[in-house]
Amino acid sequence: IVGVLGYGGGVIGRYCDLPEEYPGVAHFHTVRVNPPSGFFYTSQALKELCDIWDKYGSGLTNLHGSTGDMVWLGTQTDKLEPIFADLTAKGWDLGGSGSCLRTPSSCVGMARCEFSNIDTMSICHTMTHKFQDELHRPAFPYKFKIKVSGCANDCTAAVARADMSIIGTWKDNIRIDQAEVKNAAKDMDIKAEVTDMCPTKCMSWDGSTLKINDKDCNRCMHCINRMPKALRPGKEKGATIMLGGKAPIVTGALMSWVLVPFMKLEAPYDNLEALIRKLWEW
Repeated sequence: IVGVLGYGGGVIGRYCDLPEEYPGVAHFHTVRVNPPSGFFYTSQALKELCDIWDKYGSGLTNLHGSTGDMVWLGTQTDKLEPIFADLTAKGWDLGGSGSCLRTPSSCVGMARCEFSNIDTMSICHTMTHKFQDELHRPAFPYKFKIKVSGCANDCTAAVARADMSIIGTWKDNIRIDQAEVKNAAKDMDIKAEVTDMCPTKCMSWDGSTLKINDKDCNRCMHCINRMPKALRPGKEKGATIMLGGKAPIVTGALMSWVLVPFMKLEAPYDNLEALIRKLWEW
């Protein structure tokens, strides 16, 4: 087992079974680097990271691994501390690996998506800083992944691939622009493509007016995806908190289940932090 002094995560030890025959890859450790929320890098930041990896590693990278980390593939044991020193000098940190909190990750949220119901990047960034100690000095009994998606489209696959899934949603009614509904009807069969596809059958279309029984709506985003100019999420926005998702290779994905149907999430997200810490106590 290899790692950085004082850290319980961030480095995965890799060794070749035939070191005498292949001395160049006798050690081929993987280093995980904690990325910025939404994976937004400046060109200068990427150059700094690549320069460090060219100096100490193979140069082989994965942007981004299934964990959401920037993954550096291939370095030797004696290079790990220098890599860590250069990374931290530039303001970066290692990501999570092993039996600890994994690196939180999010979709781009409000940075690029007009339908994001929560500030996913802010939540991810804040939770990363609040729980960075747990990421490297494990206080949790097993690995625990947090993913944040701005809506039920779930572009991070949080429901299937995260122990805690934070999914943006809304509490009030879907906003309808009936004029835009009529415009959409010129190019699509609203009954066949929208109302008949509603999973809860809460919508109806009589050829001139779209009606929604919002009490039965499960905020799945299908109708909004199909008619983005005509329909928009409600104004009372927050998140659904879900638990238990994971993606074991043999049995397939296990979907997470709802713990909190609706929670307002506003910076500094103390209510979310308190919930996570309460879960750890359980």
